[in-house]
Amino acid sequence: MSARGAVTEDAPPRRVSLMATCLADAFFDDVAQATVEVLEHLGCEVAFPEDQTCCSQPAFNAGDWDSARRVARHTLGVFHGDDAVVVPSGSCARMVDHGALLLFEDQPDRPAVEGLAHRTWELCDFIVRGLGVTSWPGRLKARVAFHRSCHSRGTRYAESALALLRSIDGVEVVPFGEGEQCCGFGGTFSVGFPHISRAMGSLKIDHVLAAKPDLLVSADASCLMHIGGLADLLAQNPQRVPNLQRPLERKHVAVVLRDALQAAAKPAKERA
Repeated sequence: MSARGAVTEDAPPRRVSLMATCLADAFFDDVAQATVEVLEHLGCEVAFPEDQTCCSQPAFNAGDWDSARRVARHTLGVFHGDDAVVVPSGSCARMVDHGALLLFEDQPDRPAVEGLAHRTWELCDFIVRGLGVTSWPGRLKARVAFHRSCHSRGTRYAESALALLRSIDGVEVVPFGEGEQCCGFGGTFSVGFPHISRAMGSLKIDHVLAAKPDLLVSADASCLMHIGGLADLLAQNPQRVPNLQRPLERKHVAVVLRDALQAAAKPAKERA
């Protein structure tokens, strides 16, 4: 159980605020929708502040801390109150509960930043350690390779996601080589060092394909965007990637959890 307070079966529905992230807004709207469906399945009342923008990580990583503070202060205002803030991104969650503490280390509003950090959860971590749910219902027949994002290091995010994935009837989580290595995205790193980024991503794809998964799953849309785009590019050159005999299907963990629920709800004849 989390020190931040777990929700028991006897507790009333918990109100949470969804921080959807920039990437979900621009490219992965289904991840945000799946996150809402997953949280509502768990009995949560989900609020979505419509004036949310960004967690401030891009400016923070680029070294423009003045701009990052302006964005972060907007986020503080948007997510004021006492609700838990749930984020379907390990990267953004870590910015709010760790990076922002560095950003505001000598600022007068540091206590407000600490308050938001204390209430912010990565999605799977919230499910497992916040709500105390360690087994996921539903069914999904698939061999799954799970990519751990760099920002999940030093946290329990990946372990929480893996606990849920492994509990789904029909899911087999398959290991692959150098699973702890970066996919090569790194935000602005992929722009500043495109050749290194591509080489890192290609190596990641080689290891994933060697495990012959049906799905590549991650809790970070940014990693899925980078790996997926590179895999699609490499698919145009099958001689370069002999294991890539079909498109590399990838899904955010929120979508996998939602799909497992939907599959279980189908009549047995449709599931066969």
